[in-house]
Amino acid sequence: MASETVKQQVEQRIRDYRRVTVDEIAAAFNMSHGSTYSIVHNDLWYRKVCSRWVPRQLSDDHKRARQTICQEHLDRHAREGDAFLHRVVTEDESWVYHYEPESKRQSMQWNKKFKTQASAGKVMLTIFWDVSGPILVHFQEKGQTVISARYSDMLVSELKPAIRSKCRGLLSKRVLLLHDNTHPHTAAHTVDTLCDSKFEVLKHPLYSPDLAPSDFHLFGPMKER
Repeated sequence: MASETVKQQVEQRIRDYRRVTVDEIAAAFNMSHGSTYSIVHNDLWYRKVCSRWVPRQLSDDHKRARQTICQEHLDRHAREGDAFLHRVVTEDESWVYHYEPESKRQSMQWNKKFKTQASAGKVMLTIFWDVSGPILVHFQEKGQTVISARYSDMLVSELKPAIRSKCRGLLSKRVLLLHDNTHPHTAAHTVDTLCDSKFEVLKHPLYSPDLAPSDFHLFGPMKER
């Protein structure tokens, strides 16, 4: 088992250069690949992630807001335990193409490869899900996107009945809705509908796509299939 000193040195190496590989760390500290991998993933809890573009550079105010909101959620979970998580319903939208070509990783083999493109046909998928899985899967009509009126109608006519059917007792406990800050979600008509439905909207910091669960736990893996 690696000493705490070695773990600290490995962590410092990662902090100094975030793109360092496991093999490079292993060579630097004269350790095996397996031992190094165990330290990085199991002891230090690091994992490789791809960088992604955000709409703009976060200002100091945005960073403070992110920290404050995330801490509020952590504090609430500390008070309420897993009951807090079981009340959360996450929503997001994504374009879904009629045909998705394989990714480079999926199609890796020694063979000639021809360029493919996504199908021109696509529909807007809206999904609501919780810790147990999907609650409501809704596809907009061809050519339509999500606007406040459609979103509000979906909340009342489709989401509430789906929760009543699949998540017994959740409506009486009060739904904690987690969605981003796009206009259909924050428009006055939507806010009034959420208030009438007695849904509590969890805070989501501006310009923070990395805090949207659907992007990392749903849409990404779904489109890799």
